[in-house]
Amino acid sequence: MSTEQQTHGYSDEKQAYLRRLKRAEGQVRGIARMVEGDKYCIDILTQMAAVNKALHAVSIGLLEDHIAHCVVNAANESAETGNPEIVAEKVSEATAAISRLLRS
Repeated sequence: MSTEQQTHGYSDEKQAYLRRLKRAEGQVRGIARMVEGDKYCIDILTQMAAVNKALHAVSIGLLEDHIAHCVVNAANESAETGNPEIVAEKVSEATAAISRLLRS
């Protein structure tokens, strides 16, 4: 890896992602308090669904950023160099990430 700092596809949205993740973190702490306080299980499950939805939204955003930035850059590099493996690797990464998201 070079000494230059690598720019990731999510860099433009980094602060928004951090806000969403901190909000989800707060929701998880709230769920723990609900369990400690013996709250109604359906209310806890409702909050769990909200956290899952928030994390899912961040995941989809990161995946979109990966495709728009990393995969597109790899496709351009692949076209310039004539090496199809460059783009194939990034597409494979995206496919594996999608597969993990679908299993979760």
